[in-house]
Amino acid sequence: MVDVWEVLRADAELAKWLTEMEALEGPEVDAALPAADELPAVLLDLAVPHEDVNPLVALWGEVAGDPVWSRLRELSVRGLMRDLGVPGGGVKVPLLPAELGAAGRYFGVTVFLAMLPHVRAYHRALGIPADTSRRTLADLGRNMAVCRRLTGRGGLLVPYWITLHFRGELYQLGRLQFQLGTVRSAAAASMAEAGRTERVGDPCLHLHIPDFSGPLAPGACAGSLAAAREFFPRHYPAVGFRVAVCESWLLDPQLRDHLPAHSNIIGFQDLFARITPGDEDLDRTIVRFVYGDADTPFAELPRRTSLERAVAGHLAAGRHWHGGAGWLAL
Repeated sequence: MVDVWEVLRADAELAKWLTEMEALEGPEVDAALPAADELPAVLLDLAVPHEDVNPLVALWGEVAGDPVWSRLRELSVRGLMRDLGVPGGGVKVPLLPAELGAAGRYFGVTVFLAMLPHVRAYHRALGIPADTSRRTLADLGRNMAVCRRLTGRGGLLVPYWITLHFRGELYQLGRLQFQLGTVRSAAAASMAEAGRTERVGDPCLHLHIPDFSGPLAPGACAGSLAAAREFFPRHYPAVGFRVAVCESWLLDPQLRDHLPAHSNIIGFQDLFARITPGDEDLDRTIVRFVYGDADTPFAELPRRTSLERAVAGHLAAGRHWHGGAGWLAL
């Protein structure tokens, strides 16, 4: 049998994480998991893919009662609860080594299931509607679907991303997601050029575009922004979010050289007051998002849609994708 503690302490980053978690002060937190017979309904409420439901139920006896996994889960929940709702607070949920098997692959999922009652209580205390809470937390299932699409196996590829949802730092409002955050340097410089007063570190919303959510239609995006303009003053009245910022491959200005003016992506770019081109090579990033597989040789990329023709043709010409950062006033 694999010694979980030994595996974790053999990895420098995970050993550091363990040390940080064990040093956290404060009372014990409730990290209980749903009962096995309740689990399928809970998973379906979180949009967990059907292919993952039975494997998780089969795993429950191992992870729910095992003292090692229970201790790791309790440490993780305590870390997530630290400064609940404060942007950048808490402690990341790590990706565990493959040698820990299914229990390791699904570890992040079990942590977020244990966090579920805590984040729901936090949402209720802020007066956040139950539908908004449910749709926000359902990103757990969406990201499990991404993991299965890319790897053919269950679990989470980036547990840190779901940390934002289960700590009350991110909300899904219609087609788009909005994360509590602060202005970073690239956006701050662009805002200053436009005569705005926002500076690095000032509050802002970081805008994200979730996968598996239909087209990025102008009406849907406009509806999300309208919802954000009502949601945040109502539930975060003391903060005063005045701008939203987006950093994405979708904001690469070079896309305008390839896509028609009426395309949804160009319409999305037009929402922003200013877009600053990125300088990082994002070739593999855009291939992963567009094709679902970052390892496909560029010469073999299909060209079935206008976006695929844009991505593949640009790369075939020896050019690179860099993304961009945009901001818009709220």
